[in-house]
Amino acid sequence: MKSFFVADINVGDELENEPFLIQDSILRETKDGRPYLLGSLRDKTGQIAFVFWDIPSYAESWTQTGSPVLVTGRTVRYKDALQITITDMNKNLDPALADLLPASRRTQDEMIAELKEQVKSLGEPWQQLVSHVLLDEAFLRDYANAPAARNMHHAYIGGLLEHTLSMATLANYLANHYPYVNRDLLLAGTLLHDMGKALEYDISKSFSFSEDGRLVGHITRAVVLVEKAAAELGDFPEEELRHLVHLIASHHGTQEWGSPIVPKTLEAILLHQIDLLDSRVQGFFDHLANDNSEEAWTAKSSYMFGTELRRPDGFDGSEF
Repeated sequence: MKSFFVADINVGDELENEPFLIQDSILRETKDGRPYLLGSLRDKTGQIAFVFWDIPSYAESWTQTGSPVLVTGRTVRYKDALQITITDMNKNLDPALADLLPASRRTQDEMIAELKEQVKSLGEPWQQLVSHVLLDEAFLRDYANAPAARNMHHAYIGGLLEHTLSMATLANYLANHYPYVNRDLLLAGTLLHDMGKALEYDISKSFSFSEDGRLVGHITRAVVLVEKAAAELGDFPEEELRHLVHLIASHHGTQEWGSPIVPKTLEAILLHQIDLLDSRVQGFFDHLANDNSEEAWTAKSSYMFGTELRRPDGFDGSEF
């Protein structure tokens, strides 16, 4: 049972066999050749930096990202942020993941209700196809629990659905803002583009990649699921399906970022930019919320942006 959550840890707290997940870690050496581990830990309330001096050799093989661990050490302040100086770390063989995995602040029922309204707003044949895929009871459960990413943005239970709904709001706005946009195609692509992540991540193992995620990936899986659904419905127009598949296949924007093809239609260009915008803005807020600095600038550099970030005036992280 946890005695200290990240949000409540203070300088001087003594931790003994305290459960955490390793958020990230890197093995380094001191000038005299002694190994030490540097990184951050997390639970459902946030993240905190750590250093583990003279890490024993037996621990090197399992101190990887996502590993559930039991930590003994003391909390100190280092470079204007809290840090745990670890004296011992062991595998946690029976982790209570509900205490360790962060979750969306929005309730699942609220988000599912909003999703159903977005689907209901689609014209046909889009509404029937999206309903057939996303609102299937078994699939919807996994879709609503999945993170949108492992680290960078919306990396929490329900993050995928929260990200998708935020994008849907932007898609509806931009469909009215720009001429010639097929709003139903854009919204359908928005709701379906990341659906493969429901199968890509294994939330029972701290957002690790599933076998399907490693071998297939969420873009390919989403295309397969959409084409399978269209075949099951039997009468979905071939040309509309091809455009929808293009949106899903190209939404990462470049082949270097994992898309098998680049965006070539107005709706595909919009979807990529909406995805990029929402992930970057939430990634900004997530980094601020997970940084323990009390200064205007974050203590740690953001992986997403490659630099320290400045907090907006009035930001206290309570809404993230």
